[in-house]
Amino acid sequence: MALLLALLCLTSVVLGKQKINSENITRILDGLLEGYDNRLRPGSGVSVTEVKTDIFVTSFGPVSDVKMEFTMDMFFRQMWVDERLAFQGPVEILPLNNRMVDKIWTPDTFFRNARKSLAHNMTSPNKLFRIMQNGTVFYTMRLTVSAVCPMVLMDFPMDGHTCPLLFGSYAYTNREIVYTWRKGLQASVDFPPESSSLLQYDLVGQTLFSETYKFSTGLYSVQVVHFYLQRKLGYHLIQTYIPLIMVVVLSQVAFWINKESVPARTVAGITTVLTMTTLSISARSSLPKVSYATAMDWFIAVCFAFVASALVEFAAVNYFATLEANRENRRLSRASVLESTAQSSDDEPETPQSETSGFSRRRRGNSVSEAPRNRYPIFLQGSAVPPNMMLAGTSAIDKYARILFPLAFGIFNLIYWFIYLSKDTMEKPRELE
Repeated sequence: MALLLALLCLTSVVLGKQKINSENITRILDGLLEGYDNRLRPGSGVSVTEVKTDIFVTSFGPVSDVKMEFTMDMFFRQMWVDERLAFQGPVEILPLNNRMVDKIWTPDTFFRNARKSLAHNMTSPNKLFRIMQNGTVFYTMRLTVSAVCPMVLMDFPMDGHTCPLLFGSYAYTNREIVYTWRKGLQASVDFPPESSSLLQYDLVGQTLFSETYKFSTGLYSVQVVHFYLQRKLGYHLIQTYIPLIMVVVLSQVAFWINKESVPARTVAGITTVLTMTTLSISARSSLPKVSYATAMDWFIAVCFAFVASALVEFAAVNYFATLEANRENRRLSRASVLESTAQSSDDEPETPQSETSGFSRRRRGNSVSEAPRNRYPIFLQGSAVPPNMMLAGTSAIDKYARILFPLAFGIFNLIYWFIYLSKDTMEKPRELE
């Protein structure tokens, strides 16, 4: 029985309080707006208005290398004290909708390095508005901001970047409005684990600042957030680096093909050169047209040099083999001429010179021209096919190339990866000019 009476009393108190609230809220709001001028900031002409801010990131990304910008979706929160909105009543906090925002003063905060900003309005404006008894105003809105992220791609694709987000007052200088972080420099930007939706980057951290920037119209209080991004290397390893290495290795397989196989080695060299050209073009297609060489450009250039050198090496092998074959052909020709002359002088009977001189000259001429043709194969100019089997085999240039080319390419890879993987590629923040 006592419990039932207590419940009835509690219910009557709650109902009475609700009745009081419902009857007095309209009166409180009308009293707040009576004589209120939303054109004047709180403490206008007397004190500086302090606006406390913090950010709750719901989604970070994507990051565009071509446009050099990043996009983030967030809840942007602001809090300030407006003594003109202080009230006395049965409630401590007045939860209001977005219609009340247009009737009071709000900070003219804007994002200084934003290219595009969007305030979400579905199904109604995504804004949260609260007024406390002491006149403290809490204002939250949901925004999607695309901001400029200056990038230096010299270390691409082992690069890191610092993407800044700057916001402050558009019209009020630091003598009128000062921005601060509501939760301090450590916890004023919240990142849920699922907020990062980046495919090519890792969001490794952020740093907060409260700074004053000088512009032509005066000194302004600016809040700065630096987001630190580190590029993921996996995609570029699979799509660019490993294919480039395989093409270079394939070009060096030609050193193990006999020098007599001119078509095979020529096709292998030209094919690898064309493949390298295609890979280099596709690797730069996703990057802005920068005027300097990136780390990937240097790797592609060196790989292209190795592939082209393999083709030049075969040209040298073919050239020297041709010279050696021609020298051997001339030596054999001279030996056959001497042999034919000696045989002719031994076989001919002694006859008067006057009768046989013309016939002997014709016979010697025929011996000189026919002996090499009958006893030795014809040598084709521009071919590495030797006139005899003594010149067949591996070229000395190929023997050295089989060792020097892979060794040089391996040393280059060790130096390249050691330099860039051990280098601090995170771009340092730069001051706003």
